[in-house]
Amino acid sequence: MRGKYSIGVDFGTLSARAVIVNLDNGDVINSTVKDYPDAVICNHLPGTTIQLGKDWALQNPRDYVICLIDTVKEAVSLSHIAKEDIISIGVDFTACTVLPVKNDGTPLCEIPEFRNRPHAWVKLWKHHAAQYAADKLNRIAQERNEPFLARYGGKISSEWIFPKLMQIVDEDPEIYQAMDRFIEAADWITWQMTGKETRNSCTAGYKAMWNEHTGYPDSSFFSALDPRLEHVVSEKLSEELLPVGSKAGELTVEMAHEMGLLPGISVCVGNVDAHVSVAPTGVITSGTMLNIMGTSTCDITLSDKEVLVPGMCGVVKNGAVPGYYAYESGQNAVGDIFAWFVDNQVPPSYFKEADQRNINIHQLLEEKANELAIGESGLLALDWWNGNRSVLVDTDLTGLILGMTLSTKPEEIYRALIEATAFGKRLVIDTFKASGVDINQLMVCGGLPHKNQMLNQIYADITQKEISIATHLQAPAIGAAMFAAVAAGQDAGGFTNIEEAAARIARIQEEKVKPIPENMKKYNALYQEYVKLHDYFGRGANDVMKVLKTLKSNSGKEESLIC
Repeated sequence: MRGKYSIGVDFGTLSARAVIVNLDNGDVINSTVKDYPDAVICNHLPGTTIQLGKDWALQNPRDYVICLIDTVKEAVSLSHIAKEDIISIGVDFTACTVLPVKNDGTPLCEIPEFRNRPHAWVKLWKHHAAQYAADKLNRIAQERNEPFLARYGGKISSEWIFPKLMQIVDEDPEIYQAMDRFIEAADWITWQMTGKETRNSCTAGYKAMWNEHTGYPDSSFFSALDPRLEHVVSEKLSEELLPVGSKAGELTVEMAHEMGLLPGISVCVGNVDAHVSVAPTGVITSGTMLNIMGTSTCDITLSDKEVLVPGMCGVVKNGAVPGYYAYESGQNAVGDIFAWFVDNQVPPSYFKEADQRNINIHQLLEEKANELAIGESGLLALDWWNGNRSVLVDTDLTGLILGMTLSTKPEEIYRALIEATAFGKRLVIDTFKASGVDINQLMVCGGLPHKNQMLNQIYADITQKEISIATHLQAPAIGAAMFAAVAAGQDAGGFTNIEEAAARIARIQEEKVKPIPENMKKYNALYQEYVKLHDYFGRGANDVMKVLKTLKSNSGKEESLIC
């Protein structure tokens, strides 16, 4: 019998990647990637002079369709495998990335009368312009003692669905009235493949305050936010939700033709990029925290019990692996911080040296930073360049570096920034432990752990945890393919459950990164100072960061936004 294959498509912040996975052995047969033509829209709407406000981040939904078709078609063409052997396709997406659509799935931004209305476009996960709405939501929820708040660490993020909806109602109510549905991009792109609307319970649980036992918050809560939102769930969302690994439908004839596939193959419900990465890394039991490390970091921790952890992004049963509670936490910027530093702060002489030695600038900085002893730079940083996700849940916080002098070197700052992100990770781990969720080891995946061995050792030393590194470089896409194979089922050549799929496909590197006792002791002293800074600037003792941000916002000067 010939082998069977499944396709996974990972929709990231800037591009989409398709992989074809051999279900017999987990090999990736082919992988193709395509950048979104309009990338992240944060200055002005495409083809117009219509300016966007501060902290806006939009996308063009047509980019998703173009990249889906092009990446899958190319991957299938280059793979030279029979179409008959491809049994399923699934996607994962950033979240909460949402868009307003009509009943037939047409995005409002594709309707001429709404084309020039910013609120008609996709709001990307890192759209933070709804912070004021999140503040209002959290205040009213606290005043009403809403029980759902505790499941999200005490705060709802501005990145999530209801603050974004509140912003639309407040700033462009006509768009709110015109939309028939407000939907996660993961569910929308799945709709484009199947021809029918389905929604996944994962995004609803983590990003829309839904719980499998109690559903969404009561309509009286939404009315308290704004009377126009009283029936928002029935009017704009849906209470019909499917768990991960469920079949959303079958590929339509039209999309099959466009993508180079056979019509009728199984299409899985949409997945969240972080949560779907659990299975291909082999994290299918409690006690391990998975760190998906890229421009930002998202953590998924499995447990057999539900407890309330301050500052967590959410806990959902069956949110990543059936039978377990999956806790989400994370950091809004990690790789983005290092990229900001390289793009804006590293002198030309360092780039010249890297060119002469035929290495990239990150390799040069890593090499130089690795020669420094712990604490030698005299620097300590707070990793809040894009706000704080866990455990403070506050996008109005900003970055800080303490201890710079006239002799401070670029590699010293580079290392301090890496250490800051690791300190932030340890604080998250310590918060989970104090709440009763044990984390015994770390599993990491994504681009950063494969590129920077110094970073891996610093993380092990600071968190005091042994680190395993996932072999699969494209864990989200592979995870989407795995869940799609589960949706297809064993009779079609897929799997009965995700545990069976993981046993066949998951891969990790044999060599683990172990903490060095001497380094652990030295970093402990620095970590205590980090916690002091974290609490002083992050918990209200000194709101100077927010004061400065307000002054900047009120300066009246336009700035070129970096997306």
